[in-house]
Amino acid sequence: LTFGYCTFVGGNLVTWRSKKQNVIARSSAEAEYRVMVQGIYELLWLQKLMEELKLLETSVLSLFCDNKAAISIVHNPVQNDQTKYIEIDRHFIKEKVVNGSLSISYVGSKDQLADVFTKGLSCKGFHTLVCKLGTCNIQEPT
Repeated sequence: LTFGYCTFVGGNLVTWRSKKQNVIARSSAEAEYRVMVQGIYELLWLQKLMEELKLLETSVLSLFCDNKAAISIVHNPVQNDQTKYIEIDRHFIKEKVVNGSLSISYVGSKDQLADVFTKGLSCKGFHTLVCKLGTCNIQEPT
């Protein structure tokens, strides 16, 4: 499984990552959840950097995920078979959501920007996501 995420500051793409997961997940929800944790660590690092540079006041971080089961793990206080292997990460994310410093929202698969880094897409789907990322082809004649 390959995971990917991208982060934006002020509407501008600033970091992105695509990597093959080095652990085996027992479900797609667990795999997505592990990716959410990596994305949150990236968001927290960027937030700290921006604060140290005095460029950004502390604000609510927004994370978008296309897996409803992974999102429901955050909001479900009961441990079950799906969460017993990710319990520490579950508490970490839950704390950020409860204290209001993190917002997790569902985004449909066709609008998931990180898919451009992890999936084979049609030409139209690829170009749509690349445009939404705010990138351009510098080799294209103007």
